[in-house]
Amino acid sequence: MKTDVGREAASPQVLQDLDAWWRAANYLSVGQIYLQANPLLREPLRLEHVKRRLVGHWGTTPGQNFVYAHLNRIIKQHDLDMIYISGPGHGGPAVVGNAYLEGTYSEVYPEIAEDEAGLQKLFKQFSFPGGIGSHATPECPGSIHEGGELGYSLSHAFGAVLDNPGLIAACVVGDGEAETGPLATSWHSNKFLNPVSDGTVLPVLHLNGYKIANPA
Repeated sequence: MKTDVGREAASPQVLQDLDAWWRAANYLSVGQIYLQANPLLREPLRLEHVKRRLVGHWGTTPGQNFVYAHLNRIIKQHDLDMIYISGPGHGGPAVVGNAYLEGTYSEVYPEIAEDEAGLQKLFKQFSFPGGIGSHATPECPGSIHEGGELGYSLSHAFGAVLDNPGLIAACVVGDGEAETGPLATSWHSNKFLNPVSDGTVLPVLHLNGYKIANPA
């Protein structure tokens, strides 16, 4: 089967794998937001399994996991040099969850192993005293953009590709973030790119309408 541009479309098996990755990443993300115990739900959920204070927003997470999964497919298919920059607010669970799912997180932090005990540590540490922050903090493997303050993702993406001609910076921009002054100005940064000596920025607008807590 061919697409309109003459490229091979994803096979049913690839689509099934993408869906499985997306669902697993969603589970890892929501577990970080809500759970401090019982990570695989082996027993009925009880109040003591849930964190007392919830930090992080679910709204941006499924979309970011969807983008991350498909970018991984493209990277693998075309052997690309690409980085992912998460702009929407409180998108940390998606970034950490995908890093754990692909094995990078456990490689850097062996105590957060790819088993039930490691999964419980991963869930509990998110936005928890003595754990990690609610954003893609510097502790997150590969993070160059924390995402705690909205508006700077696109400028960081452009900065990442300067003098790096083989790099593609895929930058997810939230709908609320797109309304900030720094982000609105960052669209003009394409004027500074030299197609010979610099890489490419691929903006991905996440127009889910949530805008964290207000309609966009």
